[in-house]
Amino acid sequence: MNTREAIACVILARAGSRGVPGKNVAPVAGRPCIAWTIDHALASTLTTVTLVSTDDPVAASTARASGVAVVDRPASLASDSARVDDAVRQCILAHEVAAGPVGAVVILYGNVPVRPAGLIDRAIQRLLDGDCDSVQSYAPVGKHHPWWTARLVGDGMEACAWEPGAPLNHGVFRRQDLPPAYIPDGGVLVASRRALFLEIPGVEPGPHAFLGARRAGVVNPEGSVVDIDAPIDLLVADAILARRVSPVAA
Repeated sequence: MNTREAIACVILARAGSRGVPGKNVAPVAGRPCIAWTIDHALASTLTTVTLVSTDDPVAASTARASGVAVVDRPASLASDSARVDDAVRQCILAHEVAAGPVGAVVILYGNVPVRPAGLIDRAIQRLLDGDCDSVQSYAPVGKHHPWWTARLVGDGMEACAWEPGAPLNHGVFRRQDLPPAYIPDGGVLVASRRALFLEIPGVEPGPHAFLGARRAGVVNPEGSVVDIDAPIDLLVADAILARRVSPVAA
C-alpha cells in the first residue's frame, strides 16, 4: 500500500465473554474498558477513521460519546466461535459502502486498556515500509519460555520436556540464558486490505490466513500491554491506569 491510501482502525468489542463476562465495558480506572482503547485509536496520527464493531449497547454508547462511528455486529459474528477476521471484514465492507475503499486496517481489541504510547503508529509505519502484509505486536515471553514448558505424564508423576527427546528445561536454569522468544501480546494488529480479504497468493488456509504471507512484528516491553482475559488482569489494568490518572505525589 502507499501513504495516500486510507487506513481504518477497527475496535472489536463483542458483548459475550466466558473468562470475564462483559470485559469490554467493565470499569477500569473509572471508565468502561473500551474507552481506553478508543483513546489509543484516536491518538494515532496515521489512521483515517476509527470504527467500533460491537453488539454491546454500552460499548456502542461509549464509542458514540467519543465521536467514533459504530458498526453493528450481527449475532452470527458475535459468538464464541466467530472469527476475528470475519468480524473485521464485515465492519470494513459496511464502512466502504459510504466512504470508499481502505488500503489497510488496524485491529484493536476493546479489552486491552493498557498499551505503550505510539504503538499503533509504530505498527502502521512498519506496514508502510512496504515489505510485509501484516504487523503484529509481540512481547518477550519472560519466564514462560517454551524451553521451560513441560508435559506431566503418568498422572503427573514424571515431568518431561514438551518436545519428545529434549532434556527437561533444555538444561537451562537461569532465565537470562534462554534464547529470545516472543508471544503476541494483543496490543495491535495491522494488515493490508489485500491480506485481510485473503487476496495474497500462496497463503495457506487457516485462521491466520488474513495475516498474509509476509508477517512482521514490533516488540513491546514485557508487561507494557494488559489484555483482559482473567479477573486478575482487570485488577492489574485498574492499578496501572488509576496511577496514571491520579499519580501518587513523590
